[in-house]
Amino acid sequence: MGGTKIAGALVDARGELLVRAQRPTPAREDGATVMDAVAGVLETLAASDDWARVRAVGIGSAGPVDASRGTVSPVNVPGWRGYPLVAEVARRVAGRPVTLVGDGVAMTAAEHWQGAARGRANALCMVVSTGVGGGLVLGGRLHTGPTGNAGHIGHISVDLDGDTCPCGARGCVERIASGPNIARRALDAGWRPGPDGDRSAAAVAAAARGGDAVALASFERAAQALAAGIAATATLVEIEVAVIGGGVAGAGEILFAPLRARLRDYATLSFAAGVEVLPARLGADAGLVGAAAAAAQDIGLWQVPEAP
Repeated sequence: MGGTKIAGALVDARGELLVRAQRPTPAREDGATVMDAVAGVLETLAASDDWARVRAVGIGSAGPVDASRGTVSPVNVPGWRGYPLVAEVARRVAGRPVTLVGDGVAMTAAEHWQGAARGRANALCMVVSTGVGGGLVLGGRLHTGPTGNAGHIGHISVDLDGDTCPCGARGCVERIASGPNIARRALDAGWRPGPDGDRSAAAVAAAARGGDAVALASFERAAQALAAGIAATATLVEIEVAVIGGGVAGAGEILFAPLRARLRDYATLSFAAGVEVLPARLGADAGLVGAAAAAAQDIGLWQVPEAP
């Protein structure tokens, strides 16, 4: 569930997507209209012959979410504030259990089950895109926290006197490392788009590959913020690996090379220094696969994946 689209799938025990459904999110409409779109996705899935085999339903939603209450308040969907999404979905799925997690936690579940964190008992997985989200695997299990938001690394403060983040805090990882902030910082420092006028982080990455010093500096600053956040997490809960996905991760070594270098500056204690940084593997399907994995864990179907 996101501000642009509502996607659904039937996911089997191997993580394969058997049936898909998708509708645009009517993000500026009232809450009932948004729920009608969700219901339409569910109806498409329920029309499949495989629906009878469904054991549980998982929801990965843009946040904030509150799994303890079963509610969601996506920032980009103003008609949903404290909306009882779990109860509304449960009414439509014939008594099947429904699990709610944030979208970063869903991505984490997917990467642990089928992706770059497979076989790792302790991991941080991150989505670096328009925002910065994340989730944790601890002791071989998805660690959602009471409200389904544990591991939200984007709102760790890494610059105590930094800019105010939309969340209200100062110097958050997201305020420095998200795509829009990479582009904003480059523009403020004098970078200018090419003839196509593209002002996105992807355009900044392209300029960085071409050797543009301002573009490179903006990505290096983002990498520094991510490194500080990863090191803080490693120090707190002893992760083995940090997996990074999302649009900004598409910059490749323009992001990952300075990130690994700066991580050595921050993860200095022996138990944190060995954290491996890897790109995510599952791409756009991570939310769907991860929502299924979170639901499977909730009903006791989850098994710790073996290393490939």
